[in-house]
Amino acid sequence: MILNPPYYAVIFTSTRTDEDNGYGFMGQKMEDLAREQEGFLGVESAREEIGITVSYWKNLEAIANWKQQAYHVFAQQKGRKDWYSSYRVRICLVERAYEFEK
Repeated sequence: MILNPPYYAVIFTSTRTDEDNGYGFMGQKMEDLAREQEGFLGVESAREEIGITVSYWKNLEAIANWKQQAYHVFAQQKGRKDWYSSYRVRICLVERAYEFEK
């Protein structure tokens, strides 16, 4: 996925607790809901020992609106209670991007 800079990336890294407790369902629900948000540009994620999800946004206002979206707030609370032993969020301005594909 190549986007034309500038845009913002929200990098969410996490370590999970041992139990699923609906995590897989909620993760898909959050991705589907994010895609409906004004200013959403895309998402990439991977999970091994740590999970990494990077979502891409048009501007800081779109990120702030997503952070306060009601169902997303519920998922954040559930994440702190049930799914994550730790997480970190970083918000970055992407000024340049390129890719290679064979």
